[in-house]
This record gives sequence, C-alpha cells and structure tokens, in this order.
Amino acid sequence: MAGPASHTDTVLIDDVADWLMSRALEDSSVEAIFQGCCTRLVAADIPVSRAALTYRTLHPLFRAIGLRWYRGGAVETDEMLHGVDVSEGFLQSPFHHLLSSGLGFLRRRLEGDTPTLDFPVLAELREQKHVTDYIAWAVPFGSPAMPDLRTADGVLGSWSTDQTGGFTDSNLLALKRIQQRLAVACKVTIKNQITRNVLAAYLGPDAGERVYSGSIARGSGENIHAVIWFADLRDSTRLSTEMPVEAFLGLLNEFFECIAGPVLDKGGEVLRFIGDAVLAIFPMRGEHASDMRNCPIHRLACETALAAAREAIGRAGTLNATRAAQGKSPIRFGIGLHVGDVMYGNIGVPSRVEFSVVGATANHAAKIESLCKTLDVPLVVSQDFARIAPGPWKSLGRHRLAGIATPQRVSTLAALMPLK
Repeated sequence: MAGPASHTDTVLIDDVADWLMSRALEDSSVEAIFQGCCTRLVAADIPVSRAALTYRTLHPLFRAIGLRWYRGGAVETDEMLHGVDVSEGFLQSPFHHLLSSGLGFLRRRLEGDTPTLDFPVLAELREQKHVTDYIAWAVPFGSPAMPDLRTADGVLGSWSTDQTGGFTDSNLLALKRIQQRLAVACKVTIKNQITRNVLAAYLGPDAGERVYSGSIARGSGENIHAVIWFADLRDSTRLSTEMPVEAFLGLLNEFFECIAGPVLDKGGEVLRFIGDAVLAIFPMRGEHASDMRNCPIHRLACETALAAAREAIGRAGTLNATRAAQGKSPIRFGIGLHVGDVMYGNIGVPSRVEFSVVGATANHAAKIESLCKTLDVPLVVSQDFARIAPGPWKSLGRHRLAGIATPQRVSTLAALMPLK
C-alpha cells in the first residue's frame, strides 16, 4: 500500500485546486474546465486515463449534458434531448446506481481473474481501454443533508486508470479533493450557462446577452437601424374555438416553426410571440451609408430578411401539403417587412419589463402585415424595403394605413400567388 503523498505531489495538487478555483471566478465553459482539470491531473502524476462528467441543465432542446475525456484527447460531448427516453445504457450504469441509491462514491477494481463487473461499462473499459481501476462519484449542488440526487442538481463524474495496481491511496485522496473543487467550478459555470440559456430562449440571443450584461433597468436601450418583421396567423380566433386546446397549441407551434425558424436560422432576433403573431428584427450593425439604397449593410439585412421570408413561405407550403394529406385545412398567414429606426430596449413597469422594439417603424410593419389579409398574399413589404432589397417586386398599389397621413405604396414578390 502506498504511503502518504510527497511534498512535491501535494504542491502539484494544490496547483490544480487553485486553478479550478480561479476558473470559478472567470467566464469559462464546463468543457474547458473539465479538459483543463484532467490534463493538469495527469501533469501532477495522477494516472487518470479516462474521465467522465454529467450534469443537468435548463435548455429548450436538451435536459442534460455528458462529457468524456481520454488521456491525450479532447473532450467529447453528448446532449440528452427532452422527450427522449433515458437510454438503457444509462439505466445500467454506475451513475444511475449512484442516483437511485443516494450514494456519493463507488469503486471497482478491474484487475485480476475475478473482477467485479456488475455494470456493462466496466467490462467494456476493461477490455477496450485496459482500465484497471474505476471510481464513480456524485456531488450534489445543495445541502449535504440532502443525499437524494435523483431530484437535486449536481454533477456525476468518474475517474479511470490503466495503471497496473490501480489508483494508490494518495491518488484517491487527491482525486476526492479535486472533484469537490471541480464541482464548485462547474456549479458556477453551469448556473451562468443556464441563465444565458433561459435569457436566450425567452428574449433571443442578442437581447438575452444585453440583459445578462446589465441592461435591465426600464428605459435602458438604444436607437438602431433594423428590418422589422411582423407575421400573423390568419383565422386564429375561429381555429381556437373549433379545435381542442392541445391541438390548437400544436398548430401554433407548427406555425411558429415555419415562420420564426427561418428568422433564427438567418441570424435574426425573434423578440416576441404575441399570441399568434411574431415580432422579429434583423439589426444593421456597423457604419451606415447615408443613402440606404446604396448602403451594403442595409442591403444585406434586407436580403437576409427576404431570404427568411421565402424560406418561411416554403416551409408553410410543405406543412400545408402534409395537412392536406391528413384532411386538414391549410394554415393562412401574412408577413410584413419594413425598414427604419427603432428604439431597442426595456419597456414596461419598474418591476416587470421586457426587451423589445418600439417606434413608428415597428408600428408601420404591423400595419403593413395587416394588408396581407386584404390583398390575399402571404408577404407585403414597404416601399422603403423594396427599394433596398432586389425583387422582382410586384406593386400592390397605394393603401391607407391607420395613423399614417399619406397612402403607402406596398409590394410583394412577383412569383407569389394569392393564398387560397
């Protein structure tokens, strides 16, 4: 049995522990922290050949993240999606055993003729990775008096070695010390990631980062140039009364995937879902030419918004084909596009604010979209937008819009047929 760690070993482990604490104070990622920890353990003569880390998160797409590291390699990442059943492999893993039993530590020696291979992964590690010793551990993000990790936040991890004889006693002491500090650094980073995930999911990536950076007080914001995108589902009142609630919500989500999905794919910002409507922007960042028609920044934003509109109409066509095959009526919608200056910032009451755009340009876009129903087309754009973005455009004439003194010329794409 190995004796106590030497002074040199202790100093090296101190360096790893100090590095982990410094990561907790900096803006980093769990992947970078995990990679750095593992490589520093090897440099400190802790014979880790493989390590794993799993943690719960709050994200609209996935519920947990798993990381794996092999000596000399980069971190591999697995994302566990919402709505997907827990894999049989996880149910038969040491991690699941820790969760279901409330244990915080498990060790299996894999050398010799009669190793304990009570989990399938252990046989795999022994045969394929020549692992001689395996440790699984759990650290909850809560009170030590709450051992039930099945409902608590925390991290699950493992250390493996291919060293003959496995981990020594001094190795185990070092790893137990480091895994606590690794959990602390991960906790801070995971909470920051969750905050950013939630802000991005509910506000959009740009607005979410602005709020995260401190733009939270009512009235904080700035004037920006942007393409304003306003889209609305037709006949929603009738649909909501004729359809069961679950079916109508499903229809709304299908509609939003068709309409808002292309905005996000093209780099736009979806600011609000207003019942059955979508408010989005394509901001224009950089130095602007005085003439919008000859400004490459304005042109790029308008071209991108138009490409997103084409994609949205195409997706809706595909959805309607599927609905027709199922004997369902098609969805009808309108998209209005306008370009100009808006106030981009926080509005509301002191205790309840939202990040959005306000101003005449935003109102103008919503009123232009309302013409889609009158003119029976899926897309209507303002004259200002049509002057910047290449068409070919089909003029729809001049129309009066509420609150605007002079009739406004609007257009649609020449290739678009009226909605039927």
